[in-house]
Amino acid sequence: MDKRALLVATTAGAALQLAMVAAGHTNGAVAALFAVGGMGFSLAAGVLYALTAKTSPRSSSLGGAVAGGLCAFVGIAVSLALGDVEPMLLVMGTLSSAVTGAVGGAVGGLLFRRAGQKP
Repeated sequence: MDKRALLVATTAGAALQLAMVAAGHTNGAVAALFAVGGMGFSLAAGVLYALTAKTSPRSSSLGGAVAGGLCAFVGIAVSLALGDVEPMLLVMGTLSSAVTGAVGGAVGGLLFRRAGQKP
């Protein structure tokens, strides 16, 4: 796994997650979109991992899963600390975001792999 790509993707995803959590803490309309937005940001983190790492779709899928799961965990943990979500969401949201991060990594791996690299 590419450590630099993982750091870039996780940091970007966590920043987006935290911005959404901050906005959702005071705005119910944003809070209603936590699930869709959170998984969307994890998907984007997976794509960003693939773009940065330029590895195979399989490797990018793994990196995307880790980046997507980690950034979601950060956002959900803060949201939980603020009292905006239930504790079980920390597990379920992190797992579902890891899956969407893996999808983003796989798709990104197909789109951004190095020339001549096999899928």
